Amino acid sequence: MAKVQSIRSKAAKRTASPSLVHQFLIVLSGTDPLVWRRIRVPQKYSFWDLHVAIQDAMGWLDYHLHEFRLLDADEQAVVSIGIPDDDEPEARPVLPGWEVPLSRFFERRAWHAPPAVYAYDFGDDWEHVVVHEGMEPAEAGLSYPRCVSGARRCPPEDCGGVHGFAEFLKTIADPTHPEHESMLQWSGGDYDAEAFTPEAVMFDDPKKRWKKAFEE
Repeated sequence: MAKVQSIRSKAAKRTASPSLVHQFLIVLSGTDPLVWRRIRVPQKYSFWDLHVAIQDAMGWLDYHLHEFRLLDADEQAVVSIGIPDDDEPEARPVLPGWEVPLSRFFERRAWHAPPAVYAYDFGDDWEHVVVHEGMEPAEAGLSYPRCVSGARRCPPEDCGGVHGFAEFLKTIADPTHPEHESMLQWSGGDYDAEAFTPEAVMFDDPKKRWKKAFEE
């Protein structure tokens, strides 16, 4: 019985609602009009957890590498957090995101911390400005993470970065363009650049995503 109670106690701790949540504004650099999201995530999140939340809120598919770049005030240097390169750890030092808590860089009293950069897909080179807007009390009855606002649909994966995305939008908007139909088909048959509903965002479990990425 004691063992069962211990298991239940641990499960309760894992599923307990957070008392505070971080609020972040994420803006996809170079998009015009801007593609952006505002999300709230649990206080105890790591950078890996935040990565998964950004991917899900933006609409990316997590096909490529990612990296956070932040200013370490103590060291007066830029720190990279993401997935370390085991082949060349010294040439490109990156801290494992799952080992670094958000609280190391984003504290309640430091809501004015310098924005971070979240880079995704080093080929297309998508850069997101990540602004920590402070911490808020978690609302009773709500689950976190959650997307509270945003605008416009995320670009398709592998469309060639900011410039490729701009060309893609021009092509699908012009029925006379020779690649109009092929581009539409490539993007799934229908692409509405203005379509985005915060309530429709579904967030994956970051622990399951980690296991899928590194253990399967």
